Formats: sequence, structure tokens, C-alpha cells
Amino acid sequence: MLDPSRSAVLVVDMQRAFHTHVPRLFPLSDRIRTLLGGALRLDVPIACTEQYPEGLGPTVASIVEMLPPETPRIGKVEFSALDAPRWMDLPSSFRDAEQFVVVGIEAHVCVRHTVLSMLDAQREVYVPVDGVASRSDLHRDVSIRELVRAGAHETTIEQVLFDWLRRAGTPEFRDVQRLIIGDD
Repeated sequence: MLDPSRSAVLVVDMQRAFHTHVPRLFPLSDRIRTLLGGALRLDVPIACTEQYPEGLGPTVASIVEMLPPETPRIGKVEFSALDAPRWMDLPSSFRDAEQFVVVGIEAHVCVRHTVLSMLDAQREVYVPVDGVASRSDLHRDVSIRELVRAGAHETTIEQVLFDWLRRAGTPEFRDVQRLIIGDD
């Protein structure tokens, strides 16, 4: 199971320029925001990547606005975040996590390359199926099947959050429950 003290969340290329190509980008952003709200509440490190930000722009505002200003955002042209020169600039509390939760787009390109690189680096990787997308569901589904065969864990955003919580009745549980059911 996931442990918040050993985890980190990587948001891959959630850039507005993709909204015309990736169906349901903004509902995906909302689901990722739920995950990030739980990660923030439980002190799980977060970083974002941006594919060719000079041309594709920054991470969508709804995600950036909820993150602390010091949250790392690295630009890249490589498909795997681990191949980006700035990967090594990330704080060691993030970069050296034992467990990564990877969300974003596109599942069959940058998410896939990043997850495979993390697995090669002997990290546990969790891919919430409701937290990744591609231009087509076929591309996403084939990628997820491949990643699971390679050793990644197929999961959901709620499963991640409940793994991190481990029990009900705590202030953290109540805060995360509100995120899940949308009761701000």
C-alpha cells in the first residue's frame, strides 16, 4: 500500500493547449485537484512537468492555483520526466521518493515513458486510471495495460487517498473526505 511518508505525486503535462486534443481535460483536472488536495493535506511532495512550455504553455490554472508557489514545475522536451535535465534540480524529498503516483497526459506518451523510467529506477509506481488521459481511450487503455505488465500498480485517485489515510475518524480523514465528496 501507499505510504504518504514514502510517496510523491508527479503531474505530467497538464497544459491548457492540450484541451482541444484530449477529451475531458477539465474534468480530469478536477480529479487531479482532488488528489493534490489530499497530498497537500498529508504533506506528500508534488511536482509538475510541462512539455515544451514555450509552445504549449503552462500547467492549467486550476491546478497551479491550488499549489504552493514553491511547487516545482519543470519544462521538458523529453517524453520521460526522468530524462529532463531539470529532473536532478528537483528537491531530493521529491526525487528520492520510493513510491510515485503519476497522473496527467498523455498516458501513451509522456506518462508511459515516465512510469517506465521510474520502474527502471526501482521505484514503486501507481497510475490512477481516473487521473490519466490520452487523445483516445484506446491509447490510454493500451498504455495502462502495458504499464501494469511492466510492474506499475493500476489504481484510482480515491484508492490512493484512502491508502494514504489508513483509517477514518481523524481530522485528515474528514478533510480528504470533503475533497472526495466535493463538500467544501
